[in-house]
This record gives sequence, C-alpha cells and structure tokens, in this order.
Amino acid sequence: ADPKNVMTNVMVPFMFKYAVDSLNQMSGHMLNLSDAPNTVATMATAVLIGYGVSRAGSALFNELRNAVFGKVAQSSIRRIAKNVFLHLHNLDLGFHLSRQTGALSKAIDRGTRGISFVLSALVFNLGPTVFEMALVSAILYYKCGGQFALVTLGTLSAYTAFTIAVTQWRTRFRIEMNKADNEAGNAAIDSLLNYETVKVSPAARPFHRQVKCLFVGANIYSPVTMSRLISVICPEQISLGISLMRNLSSKLCSSHFLVPSRINIPAELTLLFMFCVLKEKALAPPLLVTPQEATIRFEDVYFEYLEGQKVLNGVSFEVPAGKKVAIVGGSGSGKSTIVRLLFRFYEPQRGNIYIANQNIRDVSLDSLRKSLGVVPQDAVLFHNTIFYNLQYGNINATAEDVYRVARLAGIHDAILRMPHGYETQVGERGLKLSGGEKQRVAIARAILKNPPVLLYDEATSSLDSITEENILASMKEMVKDRTSVFIAHRLSTIVDADEIIVLNQGKVAERGDHQTLLSMPGSLYADLWHTQNSKVLNSNGSSKPPAQAERISQKEEERKKLQEEIMNSVKGCGNCSC
Repeated sequence: ADPKNVMTNVMVPFMFKYAVDSLNQMSGHMLNLSDAPNTVATMATAVLIGYGVSRAGSALFNELRNAVFGKVAQSSIRRIAKNVFLHLHNLDLGFHLSRQTGALSKAIDRGTRGISFVLSALVFNLGPTVFEMALVSAILYYKCGGQFALVTLGTLSAYTAFTIAVTQWRTRFRIEMNKADNEAGNAAIDSLLNYETVKVSPAARPFHRQVKCLFVGANIYSPVTMSRLISVICPEQISLGISLMRNLSSKLCSSHFLVPSRINIPAELTLLFMFCVLKEKALAPPLLVTPQEATIRFEDVYFEYLEGQKVLNGVSFEVPAGKKVAIVGGSGSGKSTIVRLLFRFYEPQRGNIYIANQNIRDVSLDSLRKSLGVVPQDAVLFHNTIFYNLQYGNINATAEDVYRVARLAGIHDAILRMPHGYETQVGERGLKLSGGEKQRVAIARAILKNPPVLLYDEATSSLDSITEENILASMKEMVKDRTSVFIAHRLSTIVDADEIIVLNQGKVAERGDHQTLLSMPGSLYADLWHTQNSKVLNSNGSSKPPAQAERISQKEEERKKLQEEIMNSVKGCGNCSC
C-alpha cells in the first residue's frame, strides 16, 4: 500500500493543476456555473462528495494496510520476545541474583514496544518519505531543470542532517529517563513483593515519597528536552502567529518517537545475546538414571562465588543409591552450594560431579534437572490455585495424581477444609498459607515429580517443632528406597540418616552415622549436637551440662518412641484401655 500512497501524494498537485486548467477551459454551462448561486452549490457539492470519497478511501486503505502489516509485525515481535524470555531462563543463577526483576521486565517491555514502532516507522514513514523525496526530485528535474532538483535535495539533506543531530542530542536525555524509570519500577515491584514489611515499617512514607520522586523524575526528562529544543530554535522569542514550530514538530514526529525505540531495542537485544556462563555440549545426551542407580559422587570439587573466597575447597564424597545422606556444618560452610552445583546453577572451578557415573557436564541440562527434586527452605508458590501449585511438579499429571501426592504430604484434608478446596488462591508467594502448609505443598510437588534423587535444603529450619515433626514423618515415606540428600541445620532432623557428612571451611571434616560421630573424641558434630541441645534446654529453664543434655535427649527419643507405640496400639484396637 505504501508505494501507491507515495504515488498518490506526488500526483495530488498535478491533479489539482489539471483540474484547475480544465475548469478554466470548460464552459460554465457544462458545470452549471451560469450564476453565483449555482456556482456555489455546484462547487460545495463537488467538494463534499470529493472529500467524502477521499476520506472513505483513506480509511479503507489504512485498515487494509494495518491488517496486512499487523500479522507481519506481531509475528516478528512475538518471535523476538519469546527468544528473549527463553534465553533469560537459560542464563545462569549468578545473572539473576545480580539483576533486579523490575528493571528486567521494563527492558523487555520497552524493547518489544520499540520494535513495533520501528517496524511501523520504517515501513510507513521513513521508507515512503525517502521514496517520495526521490520521486519529487526526479519530477522537478524533468519539469523544471537540474537547479530546482538540486536546491530541493540540498534543502532536504540539510533538514535531515539537522534532524539527526537533534536526535543524537536527545538520546542522552532518553537514557537518563530510562534509568529513572527502571529505578521507579524496581522500587514499586520490591514494595509490592514485600508488602508486609513496607506496611509495618516506619519507613513506609519516606519510601512512598521516594517512589513518587522517581516517577516524577522519569517524566520530567521529556518536557525538558522539548523546552531546550525550543530555546535552540527560537532563543528569547516564541512566535504564536506563525506555526513554524508546529510544522517542524510534525516533521520531526518520526524522529521524536524513534529516539526511545533506538535506545530501547538494543537493551532488549543485549539480553538476547548475553553470554551464558553455563553451556551444555552440542548434542549432549540425556542423563540416564533410575532410583536403583542414582549414586552421587563429588570428586575434588573447588568452587568460589567471588575470586579468592573459596566456598568448597576440594570436597569429595559419595552418596550411594537408595541411601539417605545428610550434610551439616556451620553457616557459610558450603551446604546449600552443593545443591546449586548439582542443579548446575553454577559450574565448579575444578573437580567433577557424577550422577549414576555420568558427569553432569556431559549431559543435557533439561534431563539433569528433571532427575532432581528439591524441597527448599522457603517454598515459593505462584499466585494461583493450590491445585496449580501442586501440579507444577508435573504439569502432565492427572487430578487423581495431584490428590494422591497431597495425601502423602499430609495436606489433603487441610485443603478440603478451605472455602474453595483445591481451587483456593494461595496469594502472592503463597502468603495465604502457613509455613507448614507451604512446605507440604513443596513436598507434594517433589513427590509428583517423582525424581530418582531428592534434595532437602534445610526444608524445616523455619518451622516449629510440632510442624517439623509432622513434615519429617511425611518425608520418611517419600525417601524410602530413594537417593536423598538432606542439607540440615537442626541436627535432630537427620539422626536417622545412613551417613552424615560434616563440612567445615569448605572441606569434609567428618563423616559417619549419628552414633559414630557422637562417640568420636573432639568431634565437630558432637560439639554442634551438644550446642543445639543445650540451647533448647536453656530456653526451657534448664542449665544441664552437655553430657546430661545428651542423656536427656536420648530419653526424649525413647519417650517419643513409646508414645508412637501407644498411638499405633490405639489405632489397632480402637480402645485406650488395652
């Protein structure tokens, strides 16, 4: 439609010329121009009809143009946006930890809108305008000679150069505007994600003022730029009688809108072509693993988040298939880092990690992460229904499968007591659920995934003792005959582990089962055990020494076992007196 539009624009002056010449040559009787009233009526009717036909034709062709171009433009935008989105999910964890979600979403949104406008401007404005300039110059050269064409081209070239210069000058203002917009978006999203903290904090009002200032600052840059443009063109005077500024503004319209697009599109494309630290090998085979073969082996693994600050310093250990192994240690000893390395969120600087005797660097990332299930310390849920969050462990699972894992995790009855059952909305990050309920959802999700290897990253450290005990009971069924790794802070949760690995300063300091480690003289594990138990006893008003604390803890375990036996007998016969 654009070449026809350009040709029409060029032909309009000539059509007027021929129309006027014809009117001058025609007889007044043919057009009913014999007297003034008839002349006015005829001309008015002709103008109205011509205007109506022109407007209708213009609207029709515009709609046809938009219909044809819309499919092409939206397809291109969708493809680029999809590639950016998928690429962001493939980037390593370090990238996402260092980026702010608000700025990232703003860059994607602005880039997508910028692509839409640039495509439209190139096809409907800049391209046709250049073609029209060339056509007009050729016609002037043919009709009036080379001097007229040269003057026209020179004027248009000077105008184009001026427009480009002004555009370059405005670019720095747009960059500052984008920075302010990013900061405002970050502040707004952070405040909404941390709604409770903002509401209970005395800093809420200053924070609101800060966000307001950021939004105001982001919008100030545009009028400042326009005012400076006026001061450059018309210093110390503004002419209202002559609409030169309006004409200049309309001619600069495409350039004005291309400035943000020219800045926004590279920001999105930078995300698309950002280097990914973690790359899987070309045609990498899938990880082949079954629960019976799911051994995990670390061989002399070194890792550091920051150069010179080693988190893991030559760690080596093996988790046999079907066994429960716990990893304990002080804060910063590298416990949670082991989980991240298993998922290949990070790559170790040295050493190798094997699952089922296959190096995880040699297998595809998708198959590796499908083989691992994790119950995190803080279960993050989507703002959707409980059913959706449960099914997220396996989106192809049936409703019966979801109900089954909910029963195994001990949350089925609690869900049924909710007003809308499984269709209950959990709120942002699952804030409508208690800590124990969120952890049970995470456990059920991991069960539904049914992976050969299960990882528990301090899954109960933030829960009370009663909830923790109930959740641990749910876990026991889940880890039966399955390779499982428990990252534990509370040692009481892993006393039944087949092996306990104690990390200290990035190295394996001790290993063995609970009783073996307690009996070792000068054992770091024994010190941790006594420290935790003495804190529990002191909080209850007791000041027993570590040896007594251990005996009390053993008695407590015996008491719990006796209670369980009594409860089982009650369930068996239904009569407390037996």
